Amino acid sequence: MSTNITWHEGSVSLNERQSLLKQKGFTLWFTGLSASGKSTLASALEQTLLHAGISAYRLDGDNIRFGLNKNLGFGPDDRTENIRRISEVAKLFADATVVAITAFISPYRADRDTARQLHAAAKIPFIEIYADAPLSVVEQRDPKGLYKKAKAGEIKEFTGISAPYEEPTTPEIHIKTHEVSVEQGVQIILDYLVKNNLLSRDQITKK
Repeated sequence: MSTNITWHEGSVSLNERQSLLKQKGFTLWFTGLSASGKSTLASALEQTLLHAGISAYRLDGDNIRFGLNKNLGFGPDDRTENIRRISEVAKLFADATVVAITAFISPYRADRDTARQLHAAAKIPFIEIYADAPLSVVEQRDPKGLYKKAKAGEIKEFTGISAPYEEPTTPEIHIKTHEVSVEQGVQIILDYLVKNNLLSRDQITKK
């Protein structure tokens, strides 16, 4: 960590910011295998929230590697650094009272726990959403042809084939994406957010 630096507090508290902008910031952390439906759910949720007048922004695993994390590979250390960086970015979005929606495989439980702890220290809600689909299902979906390439040895360290995925043990939301539609999945998330006072029913239905 850098030395000779000092944290500068702003003039607006988190509560004041939320009151002024009339919404709460928090992070919705989608995790799951490639082709499990993370990005599909995240995109649909972002659209739903924005059309309801709620500021939200989606951070997608592939997209982030085109810019912020383009210098990282897929080995264990780089995967950990990938998640560390996006955890910090998501926290900043949420601190600005934006609903941060992240869609990353994030295969290591320890890395997801670190992201959770980072948010907890800042008193920002962190909701882990497990987009769950069996390996047989995601291999069948395989929209990018990645599983086929991984099994042929063309892609190294591919999660679920040649690299591990550590399933969440106690996610706030568990969606079996092969058993529900995208619309039903989004509704499950909205219901959770309302129940836990992160959104109000009026916010979702006002437009």
